[in-house]
Amino acid sequence: MSIFAHIVEQGSVSAAASKLMLSKSVLSHHLKSLEHELGLVLIKRTTRRQSLTSAGEAFYRKCKEINQIADAAWDQAIASQSEPTGKIRISAPTALMDILVSPIIAELMMQYPKLKPELISDDQHLNLVKENIDLAVRVGTSVDSNLKQKRIGSFRDVLCVKAGNRPINIESVPYIANNWQPKSIKHVFEFSNGNTHIFETTASCTTNSFNSCRTLIRSGAGIGIIPDFYLSEQQNDVVEALPDARLPCNPVYALTPFSQFAPPVLQTLISQLEQTLNRGLS
Repeated sequence: MSIFAHIVEQGSVSAAASKLMLSKSVLSHHLKSLEHELGLVLIKRTTRRQSLTSAGEAFYRKCKEINQIADAAWDQAIASQSEPTGKIRISAPTALMDILVSPIIAELMMQYPKLKPELISDDQHLNLVKENIDLAVRVGTSVDSNLKQKRIGSFRDVLCVKAGNRPINIESVPYIANNWQPKSIKHVFEFSNGNTHIFETTASCTTNSFNSCRTLIRSGAGIGIIPDFYLSEQQNDVVEALPDARLPCNPVYALTPFSQFAPPVLQTLISQLEQTLNRGLS
């Protein structure tokens, strides 16, 4: 039907074939198939000219709307490349959403007023397809091979305690855990002298909110891990429990369900996340 409308508008099969960059035989085949299925002659053809039948004229008026809709959709898709519009859904762990993702989203919203972000703070790994998520920021690699993932940086967890409660024997105080941590806690610390120490304990309190975990530590309820980039944000409310020890790096990945041709706004967002991580959060 779309090809039929092009043949009418271009005045001949040859001209339409040239515009669509298809062979004349392909267009002629489609036209014949269309007339056969309808049981109608749509175009009267001679060696010199073509003209629409009465049925063809009525049919064309509807068919041309197909191309008008297709052209409008094409133009809209191209326009969205230069000015992102509409909804994008982004998920990230609470700690990264608050201090990493949200500030960048705020800048994009000011740059692109028609953009409608939906931010999902969740420490669990959500199903991107089921939840219709366009971009997920995750700590650690994903086992889902259907997702495109890119490492964008890293950070370290720091075992923290309320300021003023140091020095502390970490073996004898409650451990405050995030819900993504196992009940049995195990940390491998590396000291500046090269020695390592394995610390094992059981969580005394578990919370599904990073902010609650942080508040409990700041209140003196126990020890727990906080990303290194949060320490400077807390105005010394919490400090490192073991200043001379470090935990391993946590890689951060950006995941999308787009195998190729990810929307430009997502490409920009991923690039800015990577720059921010590498500049100040790694």
